[in-house]
Amino acid sequence: MVSFVALVASAQVYVGGSFTFAHDGESKVNIFEIAPEVGYSFNDMWGIGGEIAFSHMNPEAGSNLNAFSINPYARFTYLRKGIMSLFLDGSLGFSTAKYKDYGDAENGVKIGIEPGVAINATEHFGFVAKYGFLGYRDKYAFGSSLSGLDFSPSSLSFGFYYTF
Repeated sequence: MVSFVALVASAQVYVGGSFTFAHDGESKVNIFEIAPEVGYSFNDMWGIGGEIAFSHMNPEAGSNLNAFSINPYARFTYLRKGIMSLFLDGSLGFSTAKYKDYGDAENGVKIGIEPGVAINATEHFGFVAKYGFLGYRDKYAFGSSLSGLDFSPSSLSFGFYYTF
């Protein structure tokens, strides 16, 4: 009981979100995503959270594609130095995407690890960036499939958070 009370007393709730924009000059496609996020830190190393994202892809020729995704995660912070911390998010995401003018919705899944960095600007406010993905994706968000490592521009996101 004492351990549980100590764990809950040191826990913190955070809210925030991220923004992603990518442009592929070769295929002339713009991708935009906004993803609000909420999480709960158990201690300095472990936390859980999730984000709900809306994504929009606007190809120069063709129909717009909209996607909605839910991405719960477990966060492991493996390094803290001053105001900076490095973390890994182990995530399991689900999505549904549909072209605006035609076709049925396509569902997708992802499971993998996303590395990131957090900068604590103040006691309560900070910035976060994520870049890369290691894992498996099948038709996730825009119909992309992957087994392995992804360092494409669309895997880069910037965000902020507020800790209570």
